[in-house]
Amino acid sequence: MKLSADSLTLGAAERWLATLSGRERRIVLFGAALVPVLLVFAVLLLDRSVSQAHQRLLKKRTDLAWSQVAAPEIAGSPAPPSPAGESLLVIVDRSAREAGLAGALAGSEPAGPGRLSVRLQKASFDALVGWLARLAQQNGIRVDSATIDSAGAPGLVNAALVLHAG
Repeated sequence: MKLSADSLTLGAAERWLATLSGRERRIVLFGAALVPVLLVFAVLLLDRSVSQAHQRLLKKRTDLAWSQVAAPEIAGSPAPPSPAGESLLVIVDRSAREAGLAGALAGSEPAGPGRLSVRLQKASFDALVGWLARLAQQNGIRVDSATIDSAGAPGLVNAALVLHAG
């Protein structure tokens, strides 16, 4: 009778299995059956994860391509025009009141063509920054110069601004 390496290994495993108690043998056989199931499950999970990552990457590449095409158009677009007929003073005054800065407005006066000098006292710094951002985004009004000092209390400032329309 001719013995191969496989039959020797199988025979040794059978002999080792025979030396185990009934409970240990069931645990070993259950574990041997469970390992392939767990491996298949792990491979399926990994495949799903890779597929989702690939989909996210594809969407991000599509978004990047679109933004690269749209960027020059967006960068070249002019600032939105202010409502017809409203002066810089009216726009600044109305928007300051909407931003909750009406009590802080200490005065404003023309500072040249298309420019307005505005003073605020004890204004919330956060409200001031938000207001200036909205002025730029909604009306195309930019800050030419600004002097901002602490007004004593935390978060409050005194500010002297020169705003420019256009």
